[in-house]
Amino acid sequence: MPNLATFQFLLLWTLFPCFAFIARAAQRGPFGMRISCGARHNVQTEPTTTLWYKDFGYTGGIPTNASTTSYIAPPLKTLRYFPLSEGPSNCYNIYNVPKGHYSIRIFFGLVAQARATDEPLFDISIQGTQIYSLKSGWTTQDDQAFTQAQVFLMDGSVSICFHGTGHGDPAILSIEILQIDDKAYYFGPQWSRGIILRTVKRLSCGFGQSKYGVDYGADPWGGDRFWQHIKTFGDDSDRRRSVETRIKKASRPPNFYPETLYRSALVSTSSQPDLTYTLDVDPNRNYSVWLHFAEIDNSVTAEGQRVFDIMINGDVAFKDVDIVKLSGDRYTALVLNTTVTVNGRTLTIALSPKNGSFAIINAIEILEIIMTESKTLSDEVMALQKLKKALGLPPRFGWNGDPCIPQQHPWTGADCRLDKSSSKWVIDGLGLDNQGVKGFLPNDISRLHNLQILNLSGNSIQGPIPSSLGTITSLQVLFTDNAGLCGIPGLPTCGPHLSAGAKVGIGLGASFTLLLLITGSVCWWKRRQNILRVQQITARAAPYAKARTQFSRDIQMTRHNSNNYGNSQTAAENGPILLSR
Repeated sequence: MPNLATFQFLLLWTLFPCFAFIARAAQRGPFGMRISCGARHNVQTEPTTTLWYKDFGYTGGIPTNASTTSYIAPPLKTLRYFPLSEGPSNCYNIYNVPKGHYSIRIFFGLVAQARATDEPLFDISIQGTQIYSLKSGWTTQDDQAFTQAQVFLMDGSVSICFHGTGHGDPAILSIEILQIDDKAYYFGPQWSRGIILRTVKRLSCGFGQSKYGVDYGADPWGGDRFWQHIKTFGDDSDRRRSVETRIKKASRPPNFYPETLYRSALVSTSSQPDLTYTLDVDPNRNYSVWLHFAEIDNSVTAEGQRVFDIMINGDVAFKDVDIVKLSGDRYTALVLNTTVTVNGRTLTIALSPKNGSFAIINAIEILEIIMTESKTLSDEVMALQKLKKALGLPPRFGWNGDPCIPQQHPWTGADCRLDKSSSKWVIDGLGLDNQGVKGFLPNDISRLHNLQILNLSGNSIQGPIPSSLGTITSLQVLFTDNAGLCGIPGLPTCGPHLSAGAKVGIGLGASFTLLLLITGSVCWWKRRQNILRVQQITARAAPYAKARTQFSRDIQMTRHNSNNYGNSQTAAENGPILLSR
């Protein structure tokens, strides 16, 4: 009997009856934007006359001539690269993107005339969540010339960031933002808008060649996926099979697979009955596996003539798979999906025949399931952006994207903590001391409500300290050593250019300081009188009294240190748990 996962798939595909095609036809086509990085003019590429917009939306970087590393890369002549002098993190911020579900594809490149040994290694994040890290040797692997992920964009914009790792300068050839169906690649109850699906591998099996969706004549709502052709899983382990017969139930919502994908397949042999595919993957991750079938073998004409089990890393994922029975007919598309947790470094899919003919498979998709990270509180992001502008921070600081995420790449000088009540990141420490920073402190700095430490010492900041800074009740440590600052005791008096609010704030601060001095003086005088009286009465006990005073002071200092220990946490100490199966 087919297992529960099989029936879940069948239910998925019966949820979209024929009227869905009519509704889709009445709508406008999906939103699509392609950017040729570094280009000064719009570009059209052959043979599909695809339009690529000229470069825009970047936070920094340098445009230059490009050298592509793979034949599957778009034939573009320029790229944008981000040297370390432009900061550790740089982004493309694209606005006016309609709300929806998108496939985002990023192609990498090399600066023209670069040596083969100069391949840059860097990290990529989308909407603050790190999705990929380039691996050594990517320039020699065709399908590693790009990364692709499906993500929901719900605020009218998208932020795509590149983070240096100290191994060369990130270099980006192109960016594609292609709208797909809102339910595309739905894989069960754990699927949500808080999930990113990164493409690990997408294979078309048997005859043919590697193709994009547009080459297949596929529906644009499929996101122009790239299908890498594989002609065999291993020497003498399989044989190829293809037909020209039209395949039914292929290009249907929500995934819109190209119909010709199912006209070719790999079939196991008598010398190797099991059909096995093995892929190297990152460990301790969750993967969504999509397996594609169509019974295209003329020798199989009815149910029960081809039955096999599907195992993933030794565990049975689907039992008694009968393509004709599950799809309803021959030459009819069938897609099976399951989620697996991989602890090791390989993912192995094995099709083991049980009854009748050998095992068969048409295509494979493997997607990594990534939980999106919680973002930084918007008020605090705005405060830091205002501070960045007021201080005129140079590009080398890399204050681009989200201040706290991805957790592997927080902003320079920012200490972050995950606020449990809001499930958002907040800034609890800011250290930009001795950085040659100039400018002034904006009033918006008071929006950093969770700040405990503010260290801007050893710079050339000028002007009054905003009175609103006193509203940050959590602030424990405040900076000094900026010759141009004024407005609080211990700093020079501010000039007549101050605003009325600043003057009032300074006046209140000075009054409060004077009151503290008077109160302290009175307390000191009374304490001094008491000490003199006690010394006169108990002169012999003076050495013991001194010892007790020192002991009391040690206790107080110990309590103070223990109460303040561990209040500050960094972004790397907190984060969402790994999605479980």
